[in-house]
Amino acid sequence: MIEIRKALPPDLDTVLQMRYETMRNVCGFSPKYEFSEEFYTETEHYFRHGDQVTVLAWDGETAVGCASICYISVMPTFSHPGGKRAHLMNVYVRGSHRRQGIARNMLEYLIEDARKRNATQITLDATPAGRPLYASLGFEASGEGMVKNLLQNPKKS
Repeated sequence: MIEIRKALPPDLDTVLQMRYETMRNVCGFSPKYEFSEEFYTETEHYFRHGDQVTVLAWDGETAVGCASICYISVMPTFSHPGGKRAHLMNVYVRGSHRRQGIARNMLEYLIEDARKRNATQITLDATPAGRPLYASLGFEASGEGMVKNLLQNPKKS
């Protein structure tokens, strides 16, 4: 039976390993790809000190999935009077455990967390494979806004 639970400080090494595996997988990097030292340092710092919640999916003693929600406070607006928004990241389930409802269960946990924190919006960046799941949970494609990326994507190796 798969258990979904909030990651706690003793789970940090597992969270970091799952994050790096997720990034390599989603970006199409080789399993041996090494990120920059800054990436490693800042990722660990964020998981220790950032306004976020991460859940892990456990099959016995083995982590088989992860998902994070990051909280962002911005100036209040009429549609977001508390200024609290959220962004889902790194929703990932290992191939051997996909299509079992694990990602859905992790997402439902994090959506409920966002409700409890009075977030008024959850955004995410979706892969084509993830879009049907997100749509089934009420997420809609968004064409509003614009983005300027200030960094180039890393090279695959």
